[in-house]
Amino acid sequence: MQWRQYVINPAELNHISSRPARVRQNIYKVKTVREKNKIYTPSPNVGCWQCWLLACEVSIICLPSPAYLCTSPSKVSLHVIKVSLAFYEGVWSQSSLIQISTTIPETISILKPCVFAFDSRNNRTEIEEEKMETCCCSTNLSLPLSFSVVNRPGSYSSLGRNLSKNSLRLDDRLLHHKYPAFRSSTTHRRPVLAEAGNQGWDFGRFLKTIYYFNGPPSPAKFIEFIIGKLSNSSPREPSKSMENSGIVLVAGATGGVGRRVVDILRKRGIPVRVLVRNEEKARKMLGTDIDLIVGDITKESTLIPENFKGVRKVINTVSVIVGPKEGDTPERAKYSQGIKFFEPEIKGDSPELVEYVGMKNLINAVKSSVGLRSGKLLFGSQGNSFRELPWGALDDVVMGGVSESTFQIDPTGGENGGPTGLFKGVVSTANNGGFTSIRTKNFPVPEDLSAYDGLELHVKGDGRRYKLIVRTSSNWDTVGYTISFDTVGDQWQSVRLPFSSLRPVFRARTVSDAPPFDPSKIMSLQLMFSKFEYDGKLNPSFAEGAFRLPVSSIQAYIKDPVTPRFVHVSSAGVTRPDRPGLDLSKQPPAVRLNKELGFILTFKLKGEDLIRESGMPYTIVRPCALTEEPAGADLIFDQGDNITGKISREEIARICVAALEIPYACDKTFEVKSVVPFSEPYTVDPQNPPPEKDYNVYFKTLKDGVTGKEILEQSPVPV
Repeated sequence: MQWRQYVINPAELNHISSRPARVRQNIYKVKTVREKNKIYTPSPNVGCWQCWLLACEVSIICLPSPAYLCTSPSKVSLHVIKVSLAFYEGVWSQSSLIQISTTIPETISILKPCVFAFDSRNNRTEIEEEKMETCCCSTNLSLPLSFSVVNRPGSYSSLGRNLSKNSLRLDDRLLHHKYPAFRSSTTHRRPVLAEAGNQGWDFGRFLKTIYYFNGPPSPAKFIEFIIGKLSNSSPREPSKSMENSGIVLVAGATGGVGRRVVDILRKRGIPVRVLVRNEEKARKMLGTDIDLIVGDITKESTLIPENFKGVRKVINTVSVIVGPKEGDTPERAKYSQGIKFFEPEIKGDSPELVEYVGMKNLINAVKSSVGLRSGKLLFGSQGNSFRELPWGALDDVVMGGVSESTFQIDPTGGENGGPTGLFKGVVSTANNGGFTSIRTKNFPVPEDLSAYDGLELHVKGDGRRYKLIVRTSSNWDTVGYTISFDTVGDQWQSVRLPFSSLRPVFRARTVSDAPPFDPSKIMSLQLMFSKFEYDGKLNPSFAEGAFRLPVSSIQAYIKDPVTPRFVHVSSAGVTRPDRPGLDLSKQPPAVRLNKELGFILTFKLKGEDLIRESGMPYTIVRPCALTEEPAGADLIFDQGDNITGKISREEIARICVAALEIPYACDKTFEVKSVVPFSEPYTVDPQNPPPEKDYNVYFKTLKDGVTGKEILEQSPVPV
């Protein structure tokens, strides 16, 4: 028996003028590799393309794409459809769909996803090499509970029994008994064995792959898949505007420093959101159009995580309320002037509740949206912890190939002898395959990585080029945001893959109109070793055979240079109440009265410690006595918590906003005052204001790790 193998490729056959335009545009050319330019056209007596293929004596049609089944009411069309149908979507089929007609019988068989049409008159030839890198199953598709293949008219048998040797058996008498008009002189009289590909295909592994990622078989899901294909040719997702990102949250926005911070941010066009306790007061002070969250940092239940989405940076000016014992004006004029001393007392919530418990609540509320300097671990080792993900193999078996991979945890294979993941296998181009991959199941809750700039993989390379694919949809067969990366042979390396470099790819083709990548909705990850790059290009480092890629970790990262994400206004003097040998009589009132004021400075220091331990990139500003004087005086930045003096609230607001963009400010704690003596007033001529400061100059002088706690006892005094 001699065979010819065809590639079915979509093309316009406009010369078939007798068919409607919709049909003409979706009829397929049938090409052979050996006869590239030969087009088999319908004979004048053939009414539809299925009959035309029969006239060419094609016994099996396994389409590389869900072709339009241009069915007619004739019985001819019905029986041809019974022969076979494969729901495999190749890279060629960007505009092809299945058109289901009521004339299609219920006995449609779902066959192995191959790309062959067989002719009994000629030799088998090899098909074109370009293939897709995805599963033959689409959105929410699971295979039905049973399968059937037409074996003879009116008789159907189990696919598992008839494909035990990875082949299909069809009796050509089905075609010629019913349709003698299509017989030819080369009609064969015995069953045809059409072996799919050059090597045996592991149907069991195919089913296992589909089951792992899509769950138990569901006929309902299969019907849903068919309906979906009727309405769209590819899983293009509607473009959705991403949530506003880059928002600066100002906590304590109605306070003396907070409201000035808001004003500066808005004048600079920076998106701002405020956290306040009193909405009416906030809108009256900041404007009715202000974006606000009503919440109280002392009450964790009021800090709803949903309200902080899109927040990337925080300026915290919340502080315990201190006022004169003798009372103050509604505008707190006595407290605000900062020069004349009034006997103070705590008004409202205690320092412990505001400065410590409140800080803990605020950090927990914003930490995920602000991000950590060390990044966010998605998989693998970080310190003494190891986070696993549900990886599964997704190889070219899903489109008829024989490549095979696996993923396992090697408990001692890491760079320092610790555990590591291991992606390994054997890749083959047999059966026109050529890729292996591992993919996670969909995350139960989307990973929000919007605070980060990309993904960093720590791998031990083998000199090959791999792909990372990130998906933001829970759908199975959908656009993947993809980037390739090269590895160095037998060497551990960290590879940073920026989100900005991800390209939207669907079946190895770039999707130009895909929605922008949204790092707040990551649903799954995939690592791939493939013969193909994108848009027909080949992987330059591809080689058949065994491969091995240890992956010790995958984590999100913040790109360099890192700038502060959390700026906090604390107070000078926070380390002094417990400092040995300090003459308290020469210290500011808050230091002398720390105990009487509910250990205000002690809890401010404990709140600072929470920030430093949080992992967020931070700046802690410790102003000396705050005044209502204008900004503009020369400044002194110092560390170690030793200076005294005064500084205007306006200046502190400017410093806070500037710190957000200065790498030198990152992870620094410092005190600040103006050079103007405490006893001298400072004024500014409105007609000749001082020049704006370059705060970068001041921040450059600061050192890491200096807090003023260095000279305290190792064990802090208990409160």
